[in-house]
Amino acid sequence: MIMHSLSNPLRAVAIAVALVTSASAAMAQASQPSPEATDPVKLEVMQGFPPPAEKVVRLGTLLKFPNGRWGFHHLRELGPTAQVWRGDEKPSTLRERPQDMGTLAFDDDKGGRTTLADWQRATYTDGLLVLHKGTVIFQKYYSGMTAHQPHALFSMSKSFTGLLATMLIKEGVIDPTALVTKYLPELKDSAWADATVQQTLDMTTGVAYKEDFRDPSSGIFQYLHAAGIVPAPPAYSGPRTIPEFLVTVKKEGEHGVGFRYKTVDTEVMGWLLQRVTGKSYAELLSERIWSRTGAQDDAYVWVDPIGSQVTSVGFNATLRDLGRLGETLRTGGRSNGRQVVAESVIAEIRKGADSEKFKANGQAMRAGYSYHNQWWIPHDRDGTFEMKGLFGQHMHINPAAELVIIKLSTHPAGDTAVTHNLDRRAFAAIADAVRGH
Repeated sequence: MIMHSLSNPLRAVAIAVALVTSASAAMAQASQPSPEATDPVKLEVMQGFPPPAEKVVRLGTLLKFPNGRWGFHHLRELGPTAQVWRGDEKPSTLRERPQDMGTLAFDDDKGGRTTLADWQRATYTDGLLVLHKGTVIFQKYYSGMTAHQPHALFSMSKSFTGLLATMLIKEGVIDPTALVTKYLPELKDSAWADATVQQTLDMTTGVAYKEDFRDPSSGIFQYLHAAGIVPAPPAYSGPRTIPEFLVTVKKEGEHGVGFRYKTVDTEVMGWLLQRVTGKSYAELLSERIWSRTGAQDDAYVWVDPIGSQVTSVGFNATLRDLGRLGETLRTGGRSNGRQVVAESVIAEIRKGADSEKFKANGQAMRAGYSYHNQWWIPHDRDGTFEMKGLFGQHMHINPAAELVIIKLSTHPAGDTAVTHNLDRRAFAAIADAVRGH
């Protein structure tokens, strides 16, 4: 697509975001400020009425580390959001049997040994929840986060969008083989003019868009301005809403050839599922998921300047309610003794996609994975399936070990690929521990 020229203020914002979200190995191994030195409580970030100017976090500075260590669990205080209602039902009870897992040791990804406590610290954890057979065996919060504060999930939101889309496909509301334009004729001159719903769900579309946080001219920055997540400077002349942005994205290459991670594909799916149901994303999340899985707290979703809900990176929820959803999915869609997600929906997600097509994205650390209906599928012997999000957000479901792990973080290096190998080792160590190995 044709990018609008970058003004100096826009370039400054782009470079600032690039510095904290680079996925390069060099950044991962560079000297990083310690979690203790960037703890927002110790730094007295946003404390006082009003807080001192040098302690203020604004939306425009949110992605500049360490501001996110406060901002990621206070996002609705910085901009517009829509409520995801938890419903009238009593929240499901989470049984608790706390275990001291901090000293659990395992091989790290550098040839040494580490512990679960050191892993949490090294990956800038804000909250960690572990459920085994539906019982909470470990729960801890950091950086001032509390149990009832929703945390930004970033691209974990994509998996919620994929879950909703899979539900509607299984119900016959959406045809996965149909062209996207059957439902969204507004995209007839865009990259998705001849793309199918399934290609868009699996991110195998050929789209002239790059998710490169190191490149200020990358499409991700125009998307962030359109979504209102990174404020656009006055001189910016590009799209200022998500629908306005999507219609400008052009085709590049062929659809269905290979997987390439693209936030814009999710926004198309989010727009599509709202179009076919006549309900907003927040309403769908509430009616079909949040009010049915025993959530204790309302969640919320970010909205763009005209109220379009951000379906790819905008969802925010609490640690324990994410655990409740993970447990529902682990147990075949059951919650509080009733079927709330069809087993066929979960089976469809878990089957994954073509691992050969996944290789096109160049993610060597995720060898053997596929990406299907907006979920990460490792194709491992335990049948795990995962949500992932920028800065270290995770939902890891291991059916074989009867295990659900939720990890919310504020890592200085945004891409979860930076800590992927260490995170997977930690998840495996927890699985071995609950099995009694």
